[in-house]
Amino acid sequence: MNPKQFPKNSAGRLMQVGLGETAYRAFVPNPLPPELPFDAGLVRTLSDADRALGELAGLGRTLPNPQLLIAPFIRREAVLSSRIEGTQTDITDLYAYEAGQLPLFAGLKTIPPESDVKEVTNYVRAMEYGLERLKTLPVSLRLIRELHGILMEGVRGDRATPGEFRRSQNWIGRPGCTLNEAEFVPPPVPEMHEALDALEKYLHATNTFPPLVRLAFIHYQFEVIHPFLDGNGRIGRLLVTLLLVTLDLLPLPLLYLSAFFEKHRREYYDMLRSVSGKGAWQEWVAFFLKGVAEQARDAGARAKRLQDLQREWRERLVKVRGAVLLLRLIDTLFAAPVLTIPQVQHLLGITYRSAKANVEKLVQVEILKQSGESSYGKTYFAPEIIEAII
Repeated sequence: MNPKQFPKNSAGRLMQVGLGETAYRAFVPNPLPPELPFDAGLVRTLSDADRALGELAGLGRTLPNPQLLIAPFIRREAVLSSRIEGTQTDITDLYAYEAGQLPLFAGLKTIPPESDVKEVTNYVRAMEYGLERLKTLPVSLRLIRELHGILMEGVRGDRATPGEFRRSQNWIGRPGCTLNEAEFVPPPVPEMHEALDALEKYLHATNTFPPLVRLAFIHYQFEVIHPFLDGNGRIGRLLVTLLLVTLDLLPLPLLYLSAFFEKHRREYYDMLRSVSGKGAWQEWVAFFLKGVAEQARDAGARAKRLQDLQREWRERLVKVRGAVLLLRLIDTLFAAPVLTIPQVQHLLGITYRSAKANVEKLVQVEILKQSGESSYGKTYFAPEIIEAII
């Protein structure tokens, strides 16, 4: 790390670690909050984000069955957040894996490594666990460790002490680089713990900054502390959603920023580096707020699309005199749009014959399609739901 890239007006300080040939420099962030000048442009950007988020919150409060939308949104976030870290899994892979049908559902497409799909599945588990855990435990270092333990269970990072903060130095750079060649070196372990303690205090402190601005601060701070050997990016993005809920900015977990960060990946990392190197808080906060506004509008549009789809399906079934079981089945599809007849049998508590008949009715009205041409162990999927989520 070049000291010239970290002048006195940066968001932290460089410290030298060790002596001689093994010495290196690491970055230690200043405690939050930073000084942040509010000009007219930033005020407008904040106002736009607040307005978009408020509209999404209003929509969330009027949803008759919010669980129908929460499940697809969480899975979309899991796919996109994991994709930033290099996984090759898409939403159909995730749903097929959850249904136990990944090889059968793949068809002509390339099957991703199971380890990739497992990482995405773990993200879903961590998010669902975190949302439930918020009922008894606030966002804290303890909760962060618990989330990390779930995220890294049984995947490529499971050797990186899942659920524990790192006990050794990590760094960011090209494959095979040394500490002295790294693009960025987070704080050493003692300073890391000090920074984490300060971050936890900030999480629960009263603050004059607007909540969304605080979220931008917190996201940067967690990323730059980099407290785990692996999984930092995913945990950092997951925390944004949990904080939106716990700060009462949203009644339901409907907003996720990974799609925005993935779309603007280069700018995202450049912005984080600019805060560390130049103290560019204003630019980073504006970027973060634009992401909130863009994704809030996107989430609102997707939520309405899924609601319209549910209403259209119900009307379609009324025309063919669909039974109550069919209505229950189409609601189930929003949480599990890839399934088999035995799974329908289990979900609805009916006989195999009845499950098969109900699935065939949904095929007839073009709500379900069969994946592949197999006559045994058939897998079905709801393409309109998948298209609405992608």
